[in-house]
Amino acid sequence: MCGIAGFFAKTEAAQSRLGDCVADMLEQLAGRGPDSAGVAVYRDPLAPGATKLSLLDPGGRRRDWSAFGDVLADRGDQAVVAVDGQPAAARGAALARDPEVLVLSAGSAIETVKRAGPPRGLIADAGLRAMSGTHAIGHTRMATESRVSTEHSHPFSTGADLCLVHNGSLSNHNRLRVELRRYGVSFQTDNDSEVAAGFLTWRLEQGDDLESALHQALHALDGFFTFAVGTRDGFAVLRDPIACKPAVLAETSDWVAIASEHRALAVLPGAGDAVVWEPEPARVYAWTREAVAA
Repeated sequence: MCGIAGFFAKTEAAQSRLGDCVADMLEQLAGRGPDSAGVAVYRDPLAPGATKLSLLDPGGRRRDWSAFGDVLADRGDQAVVAVDGQPAAARGAALARDPEVLVLSAGSAIETVKRAGPPRGLIADAGLRAMSGTHAIGHTRMATESRVSTEHSHPFSTGADLCLVHNGSLSNHNRLRVELRRYGVSFQTDNDSEVAAGFLTWRLEQGDDLESALHQALHALDGFFTFAVGTRDGFAVLRDPIACKPAVLAETSDWVAIASEHRALAVLPGAGDAVVWEPEPARVYAWTREAVAA
């Protein structure tokens, strides 16, 4: 099962409604994933040389997050902080400060929140409806490959401003995890979807662009999947060559959205005028701010 939601705002009007739109989509997908929910929102990018860290205490403990940086959002057991330094170094410094803390994401624009339980709790806890932003990727999870917990929730982020959500299952993730660790990719859970995110991170570090990295994933990842991938500048969608997991895309002059079911698109403003289609197997669909501006 699992539910995927992605929203890319083309206009300032759509950016102002981003939180409401994603929240409505996640609520529609609650039945596909009652175990946990998560969202990565891209908004308010920091100046060059600074990084946002989304942090989690996996024990559910409330912390003084100011020890990690300037607190942008404090949710008790989770926080978003701003620090000086590049994402990889900032991530490493946070883990060195406290190895028990998990870094949910690191980048100039990405902010990630996860929560065990249905999406309604996440939406309220994160204040999602009040958020504006350029784009967001969300997920509702039915646990199949690892246990039910906040840290095993999607999205997974293993690189700067990169996140991935996944509907499906990978059969070779254990072997691939070992191989990627040899290349310096680190993992925080045993979830198969985090391996997919790690593979994309590695390919991007090797010089691939996102489309090329996703095409490489078609050959390297054994299993079935629908992926939605967020980057600082946009998002992309890919289904495996068999495409047995559902996905629907919709586009208007204001926005582009991906969902596992059409009902999650039908609640969006202007959905009645949207062009709606099912993404083809093994084809990369991508939207970026640069392309929209052009």
